[in-house]
Amino acid sequence: MIYIHHFLATLNNPLTITLLVIIGVAFIHQIYFYLRYLRLGGKVTSQTDSDVQLPAVSVIVCAHNEYDNLQDYLSILLEQDYPCYEVIVVDDSSEDGSDLLLERWSQQYSNLYHTFVPHGARVLSNKKLALTIGIKAAHHDYLLLTDADCRPESKHWIREMMKGFSNEQTELVLGFSPYFEKKGLLNHLIGYDTLFNGLQYMGMARAGKPYMGVGRNLAYKRETFFSVGGFKGLLGNRAGDDDLFVNRIANAANTVVVNNPNSIVWSVPKTTWREWFHQKRRHLSVSPQYRTRSKIQVTLEPLSRGIFYSCVLASAIVGSIELISIALALFLLRLLVQLIIINISARRLNMRRYGLGLIAYDVFLPLITLYIMLTQPLQKKPLYW
Repeated sequence: MIYIHHFLATLNNPLTITLLVIIGVAFIHQIYFYLRYLRLGGKVTSQTDSDVQLPAVSVIVCAHNEYDNLQDYLSILLEQDYPCYEVIVVDDSSEDGSDLLLERWSQQYSNLYHTFVPHGARVLSNKKLALTIGIKAAHHDYLLLTDADCRPESKHWIREMMKGFSNEQTELVLGFSPYFEKKGLLNHLIGYDTLFNGLQYMGMARAGKPYMGVGRNLAYKRETFFSVGGFKGLLGNRAGDDDLFVNRIANAANTVVVNNPNSIVWSVPKTTWREWFHQKRRHLSVSPQYRTRSKIQVTLEPLSRGIFYSCVLASAIVGSIELISIALALFLLRLLVQLIIINISARRLNMRRYGLGLIAYDVFLPLITLYIMLTQPLQKKPLYW
C-alpha cells in the first residue's frame, strides 16, 4: 500500500506524467508495428505446380565489369528447373572482358542472350538504360530481375517467383534478397539492416501498402513496364530502378509477396564501411521522391523508435524509481517481442540469428540513416552511376 501510495504521489509530477504518456504511446506503436508488419505472415507456403500455370519468363541481368561474378553465378541462372525461360545479360559498358565471356557461354547455353550498352551512353542513367535495353530485347511477357553478383538459393528460384502470378490481377511480385553472411561487425550490421528492411517492405505489401522492392529479386509484366512509360520521369535519379518504379505502380490489388526460402536470392555485400555508406546513401537518395503515403509509412517506425529510446533514457536520468521501473519493463518487453519476431523470421529465411547485440543495431542504424539524409544535399552528383 505504501508503494502504491508513493507511486500515485509521483504522478503529481508533470514531467513523470509526460514521460509515461510518451513512452506508452511509442511502445504501443512499436509493438503494433512488429506484430502487424514485421512478421512473415504465418506459415510460409508454396503452391504446387499443378495449382498454377507457369508462364514463359525472361530473366534480365545488368552487368558492369562483373566478369568474376558472371563466371561464378551465371550458370546457376542458366540451369534453373523451369520449363521455358531465357536469360538476357546486358553488358553495361564493361571493360573487363565480360563480352568475351558472354559470347563464349552463349554458344554453350541456348537460353542465354546478351546485348550491350554503348560506352558513350554512360552519361545517362546507366542502370535504367541497361534494364530498358534488356526488357526491349525480352521475348517473353513476364520479366524477372536480378543482378550479376547474385546467387539464387536454389534451382527452383524462377519457379517460386513465377507462382506469384497465379492471380490474373498480379502485375508485380516482390522477392527477398539478403547478402552473403560473413564474419565481422559490418557484415552483421548489413545483414540486420537488410532483414529489417525486407520484413518491412514485404509486411507492408501483404497489408495492402506496397511501397518498394529490390531489383535483385523483382518480377513484373513487360506490358506493365511499357504502360507507364518505363523509367520515364526517373532518369534523373541516382537510383530508383527498383524502389521508385515499384512505388509508382504498386497497389494492394496488383502486388504479391513471395518469401518461400527457395525464392531467395543472395547477393555479394560491401566489405568496407566507405563502400557501404556510399551504397546506403544511393539507396536513401530516392526515398524523398516516394508517394506521400509511403514517406509517412517508412518514417513512423524509426520516429517512434527514436522517441521510445529517448524517453526511456530520460526516465533513467531524471525519473523516480517507479518511473524507471516502468520504462525498463516496457523496454525489456519490446526487446523480447523484437528478438522473437526477428529471429523467427531469420530462421524461416535461412539467415543468421541475433542476440542482445541487436539493440546496438537497432539504435545505430536510424542514426546512420539520419546522418545520410541530413548530409545528402551536400553530396556532389556524379555524371553517371
